[in-house]
This record gives sequence, structure tokens and C-alpha cells, in this order.
Amino acid sequence: MTDPLGQSQVLPYLIGLYATEGYQFHLISCEKPERYVQQKDHIAQLCAAHHIIWHPLPYTKRPPIASTLYDLYRIGHLAHRLHQNGQFDAVHCRSYLPALIGKRLKQRYGVKLVCDMRGFWADERVDGNLWQQSNPLYRAIYRYFKRQERAFLTQADAVVSLTHAAVREMETWNLPPLPIHVIPCCTDTNLFDPNTIDPSTRLQLRLQCDISPQTIVLGYVGSIGTWYMLDEMLDFFKVWVQYRPDSKFLFVTNEGDLVRQKAIQKNISLEQFVIVSALRHEVPAYLSLFDYSVFFIRPTYSKISSSPVKHAEIMAMGIPVVANSGIGDTDQLVQPDTGALLPLLTTIEYERAATQLLNSQFDRQHIRAQALCHFDLQNGIRQYACLYRAILQP
Repeated sequence: MTDPLGQSQVLPYLIGLYATEGYQFHLISCEKPERYVQQKDHIAQLCAAHHIIWHPLPYTKRPPIASTLYDLYRIGHLAHRLHQNGQFDAVHCRSYLPALIGKRLKQRYGVKLVCDMRGFWADERVDGNLWQQSNPLYRAIYRYFKRQERAFLTQADAVVSLTHAAVREMETWNLPPLPIHVIPCCTDTNLFDPNTIDPSTRLQLRLQCDISPQTIVLGYVGSIGTWYMLDEMLDFFKVWVQYRPDSKFLFVTNEGDLVRQKAIQKNISLEQFVIVSALRHEVPAYLSLFDYSVFFIRPTYSKISSSPVKHAEIMAMGIPVVANSGIGDTDQLVQPDTGALLPLLTTIEYERAATQLLNSQFDRQHIRAQALCHFDLQNGIRQYACLYRAILQP
């Protein structure tokens, strides 16, 4: 919960479900030691204020596999003890590892099981080269989790998928009808609201970032890790500046050194980049500087089940999106009136997308309206509330 994802994709839902429906939660999470020291008091106060009983455990990373088994043992032991003391009505498992424990609780105690998939996790590990299938051990682990995946889906009282594309894929798996609910990664559209950014704040930020009023800003927000295609995004920018040499590429990320290193390798002047890090509450102000935003994600098999949080945040700010196809439901969400969709990451497609964007008059209120329709946090909370009522009714 001390990671940004926990603070955007877990706690807001639990807080909303307590506030609107009165659901009370015991929350078990594994926390990285350095983040825990920095954020524990804030998260503890937030949980206490909304009747969430937080049970943080230290996250262990090494040695591989053994550390994961150890964490699973501790989570499972705690979950069983808490149930014996408190008698849960349901267990809500976020991704596959917690689902191993949730399935056991359902089998042993009869509690309702919510399998919140978050994506095809085992396939993500393979696609991300974390479980190389040339290694017999990782091949066996992958096969084990694919078997467990079927068990989670068929034994769960409710299944949550982030995308309709993933549901269509699962329909080909020869499974019985599943109680699937599609709930994408939503965002707090009150926080990510361009109308709350004071013009003086934007002007001050532009001056702080050395961005003149006439400069076009292409932006990227978030981490740059296994899935995000930094090389290709920089290639797109090289094409972009051929059309608009006065542009700058603004990165809101904690991985600025990697961006600078890649830019130097591609012979792009660092003067064309602005790189900042920001706390979550500061991010909307930086996004308000974007004229356009770009994110390219490796279009692997597992990514059809992904719903990028940044997509929700960007559209909520009314910013046109440049994205590649084949990622979750992105093909349906990125239309000519909300951005540019690239079927291939090639120079020809970069040129087409740049021309399309620069020749379009985007209605930012329309883009935000699309975000409110698809990604509004309050709508996500209502969908989870309906799911809970369906499985917990007498």
C-alpha cells in the first residue's frame, strides 16, 4: 500500500466501499522496507480513518522463488488466523498469488471468493522474460500457475477482468460460464481534473521547467520498466520534432537517468527534454502542461488483459493520447477524436500519427467525458459494490 499503485488502485476503492456501502476490510499487504518507513504513518492514518484494518508484512525479494514461498506462507498463516478470529464473509484476492490463499480459504471455510485477475499474470512473467521457458524450473512453475488459473476462475464466486479483450480471450479456453465483471483501472477524476489547475500554477510550472508559452509539449508519465517501450517513444519524438522543432518531451518519472542515457544514445539533444519526479498529488499539475501524451507498451499476448493506469489519468485531464494497438481495450478507447492509434511502431506510422495530431482540433472536454464514462473511480466503486451485493446476498 506504500507503493503508488496501492494508493491509486486499492485504497481508494476500499475507502469508497466503506463510505457508500459500509463494507469493512482486513487488508493484508507486503511492503518494501524503504517505502514502508517513508509512508507507513500516512497509510495507517488513512486506513484507520476509514475502518480498514491494515496488516502490513515485510516484502522479501531474495532468494528468488524461496522468498515468494516464504511471503505466501506468512500471508496464508495470517489470513487463516484472522478468519478464525473474525469470520470473513468474502476474501478479495488481487492477482494470482493471493488467489492461492483465497482458494484455500473458500475450500476450508466456505467464504466467498473474488478473483480479481489484474491480468494474465503467469503469461506476463513469461512475456517479460522473468520466467524463461528454456529453464525447466520456470517452465514447471508456469504450467502450475496455468492450472491454478483455471481453478481460480472456475471456483471463484466472482471474477474481475480489467478488459473486455481478456474476456473474449478467456471465452476460447473451454471453461464453463464464468461470473465475470469487467472493471478497468479507474482513477480519481476529481484529483485528475484540468479544471482544478489554476492558470497561475501552470504558468509557474512552465517557467520552472523552462517551457515557453509557444512550446508544444509531448509528455510521458509513470515508470519505465519491463513493458514500456522507451526506445520507440524516443523514435516517435525524433519524427515529431521534424514537424514541430519547437517541441519538448516532458517526462514525469523517477527514472530520469534512463531517459537521458537513451536520448544520448539516439543523438537527441537533452535540451529538448524536461524530466521531473513528482508525488501523486503533484502529477495532475504536470500533466496539465501536456499538449499530447504518448505511451507505447510491448504488444505481447498477456497485454490484452492490461488496463494502463496512466491512460485513465491522461484522458481524465483531457489530453490526446498516442498509443500502440493490441493493449487491452486501447483500440476501442483511442479514436481519432481522442488521439492517435498506431498499428505498427514504424517511421511511416510515426509520421502518419504526427500529421494526424497536428491537423486535428481536439475537444479536451470530450476526451475528459470519455474518461468519466470509462475510468471514473466512483463508477468503479459502484461496480465493485454490485459485485459484492451479488455474492453476499442471503
